[in-house]
Amino acid sequence: MKKHEIVGFKRANLGRSESIALRAEGYVPGVLYGGTEQVHFYAPTILFRQLLSTPDAYEVTLNIEGDEYRAILQETQYHPVSDQLLHADFLQIVDGKPLKVEVPIRFVGTAPGVQKGGKLIQKLRKMKLKGLAENIPDYVDVDVTTLDLGKTVKVGQVTVEGVEILDNVSNPIASIEIPRSMRGKV
Repeated sequence: MKKHEIVGFKRANLGRSESIALRAEGYVPGVLYGGTEQVHFYAPTILFRQLLSTPDAYEVTLNIEGDEYRAILQETQYHPVSDQLLHADFLQIVDGKPLKVEVPIRFVGTAPGVQKGGKLIQKLRKMKLKGLAENIPDYVDVDVTTLDLGKTVKVGQVTVEGVEILDNVSNPIASIEIPRSMRGKV
C-alpha cells in the first residue's frame, strides 16, 4: 500500500455543534478505532485530498499531537448538496491482525479480442482483499492476454500472494464486447 501522513489534533468536546464549528474553520472531524481505545481528532481538510482523489489504497500515518498511529481510511461521509467532506473513520492497523481493504484493479497485457476490433469492458474497479497490512499490494494485476471476442475474466481466475480475495469467485472483472458490425461473423 502507498503511504500518506495526516497531522491532527485531539478533540476535547464531542458533539454536533463542535463538529459544525470545526468544519467552518476548515477542519474535518475524525475517529480512529480498532486499537485499544478510540481516538477522536480533527485535521485540516486539505490533508485528505490525496486520499480521496485517487482509487489507491493508502496506509495512513496519523500524527495526533505527537502520538503516531498506523491506520487505513475505512469510511467517509459527505454533505449531500455541497459534497464537502464531513467526517472520516480510520481503522487502526494492529500487527498480526488481518485487514479488509479494497484495492484497485490494473490490467496487464493486450487482449487479442481488442486487436480484432472488440472493446474491453471493465466490470469491477476494485477487489476486496483480506490480509496483513504488509502483504496487501498497491494493485491487483489481472492478465487479459487470453481474452478473445466475447470472453470474460472472473475473480476466481485471479490469485494474489499472501492475501485472501473476498469477492465472489463468479463475479466478472472484465470482458471483451463484440462490436455490432461483427456480431453475425463471429
